[in-house]
Amino acid sequence: MSQIKLYDTTLRDGTQAEDVSLLVEDKIRIAHKLDELGIHYIEGGWPGSNPKDVTFFKDMKKEKLRHSKIAAFGSTRRAKSTPEKDQNIRTLIQAETDVVTIFGKTWDFQVHEALRITLEENLELIFDSLEYLKGYVP
Repeated sequence: MSQIKLYDTTLRDGTQAEDVSLLVEDKIRIAHKLDELGIHYIEGGWPGSNPKDVTFFKDMKKEKLRHSKIAAFGSTRRAKSTPEKDQNIRTLIQAETDVVTIFGKTWDFQVHEALRITLEENLELIFDSLEYLKGYVP
């Protein structure tokens, strides 16, 4: 039988609204409430994007959750970098979470215009990032 897994983005996406700002203590309290609800995955934020998220991931290592796993969020490696040298990839690993969620460009317009690379090179970014992260995330 299949099971639906719930992935909550409140601590990252939910804080992007105007006039919404959470203290680290708020984020930890919300994570515990989401855990009590039985949420499987809680996206904690983008490590390295701001000091608050760095502190959140550090502090969450001391917290005990019954149901949930904390996920770090970020992007694939940069086009002119390797996963080993990419600062974004390094901060995802440094967060030391059980789960990492990454995004990559999938629309050919964005690949050509924003990244200024070929579609094949974009697939390499995605593949390299996933392959590298697999070695660091359980």
